Amino acid sequence: MSVSALRMLVFVRAPVPGTVKTRLARSVGSEAASLIYRQMVQRCIANACAAHPGAVELVCTPDATHPFFAECVRRHGVTIGVQREGDLGERMSEALRGALAAASAALLMGSDVPAISADDLRAAAAALQAGQDAVICPTEDGGYGLIGLRRHDPRVFEAVAWSTPAVLDQTRSAFSRLGWNWTELPLRWDVDEAADLERLATLPGFAKLLAGLRAA
Repeated sequence: MSVSALRMLVFVRAPVPGTVKTRLARSVGSEAASLIYRQMVQRCIANACAAHPGAVELVCTPDATHPFFAECVRRHGVTIGVQREGDLGERMSEALRGALAAASAALLMGSDVPAISADDLRAAAAALQAGQDAVICPTEDGGYGLIGLRRHDPRVFEAVAWSTPAVLDQTRSAFSRLGWNWTELPLRWDVDEAADLERLATLPGFAKLLAGLRAA
């Protein structure tokens, strides 16, 4: 599979304080949570660009007008799209459907699982190149931080209890019902609570940010 045959999508939310990482904000405040989220987005984009030298698209919500998105375009050379309306499953399904209309495979990653590395993304692309119908990166909370497909089927995203520990198992069940073969990447962690910040500080670029927030 050539680089041009794969589309790389990153789901992002405008980093408006009070609307991003709201569970984390209960402990650190909405402004700090927004700054942490911005840094996580930058890490996700950098890894996506490192793993996939072709076009990387930010799929934004609620729209693409926030200045942070323009900053990402200038810094990383990414393109910008907008998430459709609907629940998370409907938005992911539509984004992947559009990507697969123009490419033979697509990867979609969230922006709050900074533990997903460029090597993880390369492994995901390789799984699709090897003929797997899907690839997924499980997270410790029972969900997933990345999904890749070689074909689109909306049933993968239907009847899923989003934001619950059932997401991963329900997605696996959907793959099984469809008769798909899939690969699972190693288990990764996301950032939702203050307790997650200790691990976040071990990643490049976060220790200084977190120390500054604590000192403020």
